[in-house]
Amino acid sequence: MPTELNFYNTLTHRVETFAPIEPPRVLMYNCGPTVYDFAHIGNFRAFVFADVLRRFLEMVGYDVKQVMNITDVGHMTDDQLADGGGEDKMVAAAKRVKEAKKQGTLTTDQIDNPDDPYQVAKFYTNAFLEDARKLGLKIADEYPEHMPRATGFIAQMQRLISRLIDKGHAYESPAGGTVYFSVESFPEYGRLSGNTLDKLRGGAGGRVLDEHQAGKRHPADFLLWKADSSHVMKWESPWGVGYPGWHIECSAMSLAVLSKLAGQEVTTIDIHTGGEDNIFPHHECEIAQSCGSTGSSSFARLWMHTRFLLVEGQKMSKSKGNFYTVRDVLEGKATGRPVDPAVLRYELLRSHYRSNMNFTAKGLEDSAGAVAKLRDYTQRWEQEVNGQSVEVDPQHPMLADFTRALSDDLSISGGIGALFTWAAGKHPDPAQSLAALRAVDGVLGVLGSASAPTDDSAELCRQLDAARAAKDFAKADAIRRQLQDAGYEVMTTKAGTTAKKKLA
Repeated sequence: MPTELNFYNTLTHRVETFAPIEPPRVLMYNCGPTVYDFAHIGNFRAFVFADVLRRFLEMVGYDVKQVMNITDVGHMTDDQLADGGGEDKMVAAAKRVKEAKKQGTLTTDQIDNPDDPYQVAKFYTNAFLEDARKLGLKIADEYPEHMPRATGFIAQMQRLISRLIDKGHAYESPAGGTVYFSVESFPEYGRLSGNTLDKLRGGAGGRVLDEHQAGKRHPADFLLWKADSSHVMKWESPWGVGYPGWHIECSAMSLAVLSKLAGQEVTTIDIHTGGEDNIFPHHECEIAQSCGSTGSSSFARLWMHTRFLLVEGQKMSKSKGNFYTVRDVLEGKATGRPVDPAVLRYELLRSHYRSNMNFTAKGLEDSAGAVAKLRDYTQRWEQEVNGQSVEVDPQHPMLADFTRALSDDLSISGGIGALFTWAAGKHPDPAQSLAALRAVDGVLGVLGSASAPTDDSAELCRQLDAARAAKDFAKADAIRRQLQDAGYEVMTTKAGTTAKKKLA
């Protein structure tokens, strides 16, 4: 059996021994992006966490079936309300893209008609997948099978809503067309977030609509289907033309896709993750409607949530000028110089997921140094073993320390500490050392190929040395500047000149 793992469960507010329903299989669902814009680094902190969790579970022997949704309808701009409010984020995105194309700040031939939210969703879905692949998210290579789009599961959502009505957990508003979930029909409502019905009746700080609005029976009753024939994204339903609520989408997609991957009907999954801002109302509502529709006492056994990401100690905000997408960071807009994707991945994963992360320029520099060291170790051992490959010893002391650390609520800092302490020591067996490092990188995902560069830097180094040998120092200096301008650190010794690409 795999190693004993202990994770903090948001639902029970304590650390528990992980026990999947049908080991070694693990069914995991992660709240994914709403594809109305480029994903920012706060989004990707949660996505990278889910990827590290999956990779670690696989390293210790579990068979992980991972699903992450893509929301392309129904996520409203005022998503702190259980019902949502404002306008659909996809509609708002279409307006923004139209204006951006008009002003020339967004130039793309992938969106012929900015008034079409489906084109906008496709564009930002592709952008998300591109970013996700750069940051090494395994699930990005499983699109679309493991990454369902909400607009592709409308029929499943409607069937789920119908079951909730039949079981007395949902009702159509007196005016007709709009369907609400009745929170009073589900006594467990509020267990995840701590928002009891008494608190919610009082408004929970403005998080729910007044009970007299839209014919709701209780102020916390939340939207399952909205009657709105004017909505740009709409479908026929038993309750009239309209669109689904945001919460029902994840219940329908998670149960449908994980059931398909498991080869049997699934009513309870093993792990559900997301950012802490998803706890209420989104995940609270998911539990109620999922359990209400299936009759199961549990929707997900383990709930894991990442905390917020700060930038230089402040909340990320466009008005403060510290709001960064993944592309901003990789292109150098955050620090003034381009950043290797592995460096950003390392920076996003190296803080414990239940602690606020402070994203800083200094942190990126430190992460660049860490990734460079790991790649240097790898390249040195690759040269020493000269192609020899061995299986890693499962009892390898560093691998055991790394596993032990991550088994304790995914304590990534402890695992990384064990890795670097070991790497700095003596290594009489480079083949085994390389195998151990590669095994750990199966979780970290930052090494890539540590072999010699395939660009023209090596040739330029040879030209520089030839110019020096011919005493053409002006040419040698020009080549050195060319390499440095391209982002290389250039070092000349008695053995010759080498160039190493800067990671950040």
